[in-house]
Amino acid sequence: MNNDNDYPQPHADADNQPMLDAWRNGQLLLQRCGGCDAVIFYPRPLCPECWSQQLSFHEATGRGRIVAFSLVHRPNHASFNEETPIVLAEIELHEGPSMISRVVGCDADAVRSGMTVSLVTGEDCARYPLPTFTLDLD
Repeated sequence: MNNDNDYPQPHADADNQPMLDAWRNGQLLLQRCGGCDAVIFYPRPLCPECWSQQLSFHEATGRGRIVAFSLVHRPNHASFNEETPIVLAEIELHEGPSMISRVVGCDADAVRSGMTVSLVTGEDCARYPLPTFTLDLD
C-alpha cells in the first residue's frame, strides 16, 4: 500500500487553500458567488458566470453521481503503480458543479456512469491529497 507522502501534492494558493485545508478534515468546500448565486468548482478569484469577486466557501454534501469515467492502467506517477486500474471520474456534485476525481475502494470493472458516490471518510481524507469518492452501496 502507498505511503501518503508519496502522492503528488496539489499546489496551494490563495484561491484553493481553504478547500485544501477543509479536505484534510473530511469536508468538501465549494465556492458560492454572492453576485449571481452560482456554485463553483474549482476555486478561483472570479465567478465564471458574472465575474464577481464576491466568492465565499460553503460546505458541500459530498455526494454526487458519475457522469463519465476512465480506467487508468498506466499512471504517470510511480506512486499510483500499485493501485491500478485507477478509476478517474467526472463527478456531478449534488450542488451542481462537476469535478474530476478518483473513485476508490471498489472493483474498477463494476463502475458505471450514473452510479452515485460519496466522499471518502475518516483517515482516507488525509491519505488522498484531493477530494476522493467511493461508490454508494445502494
